Amino acid sequence: MSDTSKYDYDLFVIGGGSGGVRAARVAAGEYGAKVGLAEHDRYGGTCVIRGCVPKKLMVFASGYAATAEEAQCYGWDIKPGPFDWHGFRDRLNSELDRLEDVYRSLLDGSGVDKFDAFASLEDAHTVKLSTGETKTAKHILVATGGHPVRPDLPNADLGIVSDDIFHLEKLPKSILIIGGGYIACEFACILKGLGVEVTQYYRGAQILRGFDEEARGLIAESMRSNGIDLHTGTNIVEMALEADRNEGPQPTASDASMGASVKQAEDMRVQNDGAQAGQRGPIWVKSTNGGEKIFDMVLFATGRDPSTKGMGLEEIGIEIGRRGEIVVDEYSQTAVPSVYAIGDVTDRVNLTPVAIREGMAFTKTVFGDEPTPVDHELIASAIFTQPEMGTVGMSEEDAREQEEIDVYCTSFRPMQSAFAGSTSRVLMKLVVSKKTQVVLGCHIVAPNAGEMIQLAGIAVKMGATKQQFDQTCAVHPTMSEELVTMRDPVRTS
Repeated sequence: MSDTSKYDYDLFVIGGGSGGVRAARVAAGEYGAKVGLAEHDRYGGTCVIRGCVPKKLMVFASGYAATAEEAQCYGWDIKPGPFDWHGFRDRLNSELDRLEDVYRSLLDGSGVDKFDAFASLEDAHTVKLSTGETKTAKHILVATGGHPVRPDLPNADLGIVSDDIFHLEKLPKSILIIGGGYIACEFACILKGLGVEVTQYYRGAQILRGFDEEARGLIAESMRSNGIDLHTGTNIVEMALEADRNEGPQPTASDASMGASVKQAEDMRVQNDGAQAGQRGPIWVKSTNGGEKIFDMVLFATGRDPSTKGMGLEEIGIEIGRRGEIVVDEYSQTAVPSVYAIGDVTDRVNLTPVAIREGMAFTKTVFGDEPTPVDHELIASAIFTQPEMGTVGMSEEDAREQEEIDVYCTSFRPMQSAFAGSTSRVLMKLVVSKKTQVVLGCHIVAPNAGEMIQLAGIAVKMGATKQQFDQTCAVHPTMSEELVTMRDPVRTS
């Protein structure tokens, strides 16, 4: 029941992404709380507007050229044609507009008051809006997500970041992608599939750090065989517009925003970079290996930071971590008891379904009188490269450090593409405790691996043993049947 005798709201949410909207809706709709929510950008957040959803639609779009070629081997007279970026982009924008309207309607339907404004905290119970208004609340939930960052490099403003991809006026003929994480690798595969000449630099020894070594090795091999010019152990050291190379050093990205608030600088970047970055002429790049090359565009996929600057959090006693993340306990509560935080802004597990789970746990804890810690163990995830990677649990390397293990693994050419003459391979892998026979990790590299790992994740989360996998009858002919037919370990330790 709502009790706003002392405050304007029972709950005020800062951030209109998936986690914040879910928490606001549940608090208002199921628990009868009076709820306000502020969002200074678009409702839906990173996932819906500039992340998972538009990216996955681009993944779909990028796969059709190869599908058309493969179809010819199956007897279809299909000829791949040119990709119409403008037609796709316009349809994509219409879909994102529709989804944003859905989010707004869901909040309206739950009785949540919306404020299209930037919000900061004046004290433990007071939110100040960029409109000049102030609102008080018994509880405040920060769910402001994260944002991509550029490296501290002269002329870094010439490059784009992942947010900007969806707003390009035209696709480049060539692009250099800096980074080796899942965002860098996904966009390398997407853009290559759309006909862009893709080069990728990553400073580490292998892409997709933190994932299973064997699985990420196959992804790297597949990316190279698909025509991506992937360079590991390589980074960018200089960049400039080709036309300006002899005009002296240019200001760094941080210098460019001096004198403006963090909020103002970010808004200017969102409004301008998508249309202008990378569209101003060829970019000259020098790498750590001494090579020099000209690209139409440079994409920095060098990490994301929590969006906490300019919100007055530390001033009221909230602890902020090294990367700008809000430090919370297992119940998502900050050092200020009335303030909670969920999602990417806490830098725990930066996935949309996790933010939604954290939002649900928050509402149960605060409004349902049911203290609910957030379970961050054994969360399945997918990387939408081509082929995809699906993973849940521990990598072989991490498991081996913990205990003795058996590794069951097979790699083969899948039926559909092998028939068409492709040499591409898939991987099915189980990491198993030698002592208990519990499956500690499952790793899949294959088309639609994301769909497979969702179901495999249920078994791993339940603590299934290798014997229970073996007792499951295979579905034939499928790629995933290999998960239940591998009888002998390929490695033990």
